[in-house]
Amino acid sequence: MPNEITIKQLTEMILKQAKEKGWGTKPGEVNLGEKIALIHSELSEALNAYRLNKISGKDGFNEELADAVIRILHLCGIYDIDIEKEIARKLEMNKGRNWDWDRLKK
Repeated sequence: MPNEITIKQLTEMILKQAKEKGWGTKPGEVNLGEKIALIHSELSEALNAYRLNKISGKDGFNEELADAVIRILHLCGIYDIDIEKEIARKLEMNKGRNWDWDRLKK
C-alpha cells in the first residue's frame, strides 16, 4: 500500500514536530524520567477512557494509546533507538520463550 508509513518515518515526523514545538530532540534537552512518566500518564488516561467506554474521539482510548506511542517514538528518536529492529528482535526471542503462568499467579 502506498499510504503505509514505517515506524522510522513516524519517528522522524515526531522528531520534526518536537523540534518545532521545543520538546527536545537530543538527550541533553529532555528529562528521561519525566518523559517516561508522561508515557505512563498516557497509558493511565487510556485505561480510564476504556473504563468509561470512550473508545474513539477526543480523549478516547484510541487517541490516548496513540499519544503513548508518540511519546515512546519521541524517546526512540532522541536516543537513536531503532525500535523496529528492537521489536523484531524481541518478537523472535519470545517465539522460544515459555511462561509458567501458574508460578506467576502466586
